[in-house]
This record gives sequence, structure tokens and C-alpha cells, in this order.
Amino acid sequence: MNWLKNYLNYISLGLLALAIVILSVWPQYRTVAWIVGAVGIVAIVVYMIVNLSELKEGLKRRSFIYSSNMLLIIVLVLAILVVLNFFLAKHHYRVDFTASKIHSLSEQSVSVVKNLKQEVVIKAFFRDSNVSRQTMESLLRNYAYHSSRVKYEFIDPDKNPGLVKKYDVTQDGTTVFECGDKENRITTTSEEDVTNAIIKVTRASKKVICFLEGHGENSIDDTGDVGFSTAKTELEKIGYEVKKLSLALSDNFPKDCALLIVPGPRKGLLPNELETLKNFLKSGGRVLFMVDPETSSGLETFLADYGIKLENDLVVDTVSRLLGGDYFMPVVTEYESHDITKNFRYATFFPLARSVEISETKPEGMTLSNLARTSANSWAEKQLDKTEVTFDQGKDRQGPITLAVVGSQKVEVKEEEKEKKADENKEKAEPGEEKAETKKDEAPATSREARLAVFGDSDFIANKYYNLSGNGNFFLNTVNWLTEEADLISIQPRTRAPRSISLTPSQGRFLMFLSIILLPVAVLAAGLTIWARRRSL
Repeated sequence: MNWLKNYLNYISLGLLALAIVILSVWPQYRTVAWIVGAVGIVAIVVYMIVNLSELKEGLKRRSFIYSSNMLLIIVLVLAILVVLNFFLAKHHYRVDFTASKIHSLSEQSVSVVKNLKQEVVIKAFFRDSNVSRQTMESLLRNYAYHSSRVKYEFIDPDKNPGLVKKYDVTQDGTTVFECGDKENRITTTSEEDVTNAIIKVTRASKKVICFLEGHGENSIDDTGDVGFSTAKTELEKIGYEVKKLSLALSDNFPKDCALLIVPGPRKGLLPNELETLKNFLKSGGRVLFMVDPETSSGLETFLADYGIKLENDLVVDTVSRLLGGDYFMPVVTEYESHDITKNFRYATFFPLARSVEISETKPEGMTLSNLARTSANSWAEKQLDKTEVTFDQGKDRQGPITLAVVGSQKVEVKEEEKEKKADENKEKAEPGEEKAETKKDEAPATSREARLAVFGDSDFIANKYYNLSGNGNFFLNTVNWLTEEADLISIQPRTRAPRSISLTPSQGRFLMFLSIILLPVAVLAAGLTIWARRRSL
């Protein structure tokens, strides 16, 4: 029995290890594993009882004390690592070391997901063999990292026909976004589309944007080079409803119009139309004017009342020639500080533009800001009938030239519901009571902010130029500021910057000589020197 007394501890450890193996490999034999484990524990207890006197003596040895201290330190270190790992698993932090941050979300997307008030459930229908699945999974992981309200799962259409039928998925790579009873879906893997899909399902309602027509403006339905169909599509992608509007036969402005865009009228607006626009701004409306040079829109006088001056000139820019354009396509690379241009770092091109300036006098309460200005190598050409365009000192105005101005003004507006109630009471009141009743129920005025933006060009958002550098993004940012929808975004796609080195033939030969000849010879010489020195000892 002495062998049992000496080796029972090893037998018990073996039984416990066997129980763990059975649970891991053959979970169906769980009962057998528990029995084997219980026998192992009993064996340990029996071993301690049988060897009680030896164990007491061992506890008094110095080696045991040292060993127990070391064991305690090891246990404490392991416990700290377990707690730290648990904490980091719950609160991890990501760092993107790439130069262009291609593995991170844009600041706009982060702002959208962090401000979510409801949970967004994303179901991505991707086959396991779909090459875009990894891209989408990495992208959605970033969204979930920034907000716990973003939940996503990947579904293989071949393995889940029931869900495919339920969501009516007909294309591999479809991603469905759900928030409450709203749904939106995309078939791409771009950050812009994902963010805008989240915005669409979390917004209460769509805002309406109206494009003015009837004065020779290019159409939002025109898919040619000069049309605005691309701008319309991009506005709809980020959740706006786009309509056409004619004010010629209407005295009142549509109540559902959140923003009116005047896209380069070639003929003058009628007096009643200008009056309607003025009343719209008085009521806190928002208008984006894009006025081309050499046109008679009549907006020069209208905008002068708001402290904005439209010059009769043509902006010439020699820098645009260096970037592949011509002198009549001024380029803007630096912008004034404004919410529209915050984090905006892309060049914009304005083909055939006129200058827009802030007047020395402006209405009370009106705040105006320059938005986009050309370089110092540009000028405002005043003599438009010249066959050869050159800068004339004293006649032309030297750059930088302002191409866009934005402004806002606080206005007092009556609440519509109370105003309507006052009108109803006025009709019901007796003739002698009319004045008193109306005064009693008169709607109090509330403060709103009218906003307007004026660009000296409309062609920069035409189909031909919309996707040129940052033109489209600049337009959308302006629209979003005017409508107070700062979370509706247009994200410039990130690209990997090329990492290449250009060498001259001499530099290439030097590198070849250094790496193939000089370094190996140096290593060989060092080795022979050491070998010779040791041999002489």
C-alpha cells in the first residue's frame, strides 16, 4: 500500500485531467466526466489524510514557505491579468496608424452613431465566398465600436432561406438597416452609404428641397453635362425629398419647403417672385442662390438689400491652369472658418464664376461670412468684351476673390397654430368684441433664423463637374448647413497614398553596390578578423 500512499496524488491529478478531457471532447458523456472528477477529488482528500503527518512537517520547511510565497505571487499576477483582460474586453480602444486613416470612420460618421437615440439593427446578407464580406464586416465593426446602439449580424443567404424570403433579398451583398418600423437597404460597402442609411432609418421625416424653375435654369431631371440630376440623386441619397418649384403663378411659398435653391437663372425673376422670396426669408426661410456671370437675373438688387454684392465681372485664375483647367475655372483650396468648411480639405472648381462680396452696409441683425476665396494669382476681370484677357491695373480687382458668401439673420415669426386660432376667434366674435378678442388671442412672436448662401456660379454642381474633386461635397455641406441637418453628410472616400521612392540611375547603382557587394564584404572581413585573432591566442 506504500506505493498508493506515495502516488495517490498523481493518480488524483490524472483523474481530474481525464474528466476535463471527457467534457471537452465527448460532452455527451458528461455524467461519466463528473464521476471521474469526483473520484479524483476524493483521491486528493484521501491522500491528504493518509499523509497528514508528512504534510505538517513539510509546512514547517523553509523551502515550502518560499515556494508558497512564489505560488501566491503567481496567483496574484494571474488574477490581475484576468481582471485586466476582462476590463479590456469590455472597454477596448482602437488606434489607426495608417497615414490616411483608412481603417477608421470619418468624424461625421462617428458623430452620427454617437448621437443615436434608438437602436439600429443591421442585417448583412453576404455569402461566405463574397469577397466584399470582409470589407463590410470591418466597417460595421467600427460602427459598433463607437456606439452600443448599433447591432449587426451577417447572414449567409444560402443557409438562411427563411430570412431571405422575409426580407425579400434578391442580391448577394444586400445590407438591411432597421430602426423601429423603418427600413432601408444598400448593396454597396462604402462608409458614406452605410452612414446615410443609418440616418434615413433614424430620422423622423424627410425635408423637402425645391429647385426654382421658369427662368432658363438647368433642370434637375437633365442627365446631360449641364443638368443637375447628379445633385438631385445625391440629395435623395442622404434623405432629402427634391422637387421642382415655379413661383410665377404663386403668391405663397410651399409650407413643406425647407430650402429653396435658385440654380443659375438666365432671365430676371418677376416682381411677385422676388416679393415671395423676401417674405419667405422674413418668415425664417432658407435660400441658396447660385448666380452665373453675364446673366440678367435681377438678383443683384435683391441681394444688395441683404448686404451681399454681386459684381458684374468674370473671375480669372492662373492657378487652375496648372491643375489642368483653364483661366476661367477658378480653384479654391483654402476656406474661411465656418461650420460648412469644418474638416473640409478638398479643392473646388468653379467654371465661369463671378465674384460675390459683402457690402459695407448690411441689414440690422444680419451676420455674413465669406466662405470660399481664390488664390492671390487670380483677379476679377471687369472688361468682359476683351478678346485677350489680361490683368489691367486700376480696372480689374486683384485676388483673392470671394466666390461664395453665407449669412443668417434672426427674425420674429408668429406661431402658426396660435395665429390660426386668433383668426377663428376674430370671425366668431361680435363686431364690438372683435378688437378685444383678437388682441387677447394674438399669437406671440418666436425667434427663428433665416439663412441664405450666395455662390457666383451654378455650373460647379452640374453633372459634368459635380464629382470633380470636392465640388459635390461642398454643395452638400452648404445644403446641410442651410437646413440645419449637420449630421447629413457626404464623405470623401479615403484612398491609400502611394508609397513609392523615385531613384535616379546613380542612386540605384549605389544601393545595389551597398547591399549586394559592400555589406556582405564587410561582414566577411569582420568574421575573418575575429577568426584570425582567436587563432593567434
